[in-house]
Amino acid sequence: MATERVYRYIDKDGTVSFSDIEPLNRYYEEVNFGCYACNLTTQVDWLETKLYLDEYQTEIEQAAKLYKVEPHLIRAIIHAESHFRHEAVSKQGAQGLMQLMPNTAKSLGVVDPFHPQQNIYGGVKHLAKLMKKYVGDIRMVAAAYNAGEGPVRKYGGVPPFPETKVYIERVAILHKRYAKALKA
Repeated sequence: MATERVYRYIDKDGTVSFSDIEPLNRYYEEVNFGCYACNLTTQVDWLETKLYLDEYQTEIEQAAKLYKVEPHLIRAIIHAESHFRHEAVSKQGAQGLMQLMPNTAKSLGVVDPFHPQQNIYGGVKHLAKLMKKYVGDIRMVAAAYNAGEGPVRKYGGVPPFPETKVYIERVAILHKRYAKALKA
């Protein structure tokens, strides 16, 4: 499984440094960067954060066309899920740009969830299924994408999970911003 490790240490002159190489012969801390979509207290201003308008453009456009899902929704989900990091892994084990769980990835025909094209096609295929099931209701699609279809069914709508409520809000903000930016 691909995972990013970042080490924080203090140099002899007091400078705080970060490295992806484990420091030798000195005290260090491993810094964890968790799931962007899961952090309930993030300091990210989703109304102002940088948008990723060019990353994976071909893959997103092709998957959008194939599965009839808006490219700006795909970008919003990728941004909320992984911040466009193809090697992202969540605490629950979701992988890649669209944070596919291993069993979900397998069921969608994704062999390598860290391969951007495979992950995007698999994630968009899943989004298309959810769009059909929830008749285009982005709020319900986002809830099911985050929490799973089981909890959405169990609660008859958006599950009462704080993470899912925050996730839905982030996707809504990003969806609107990408739609506006991509039409400009």
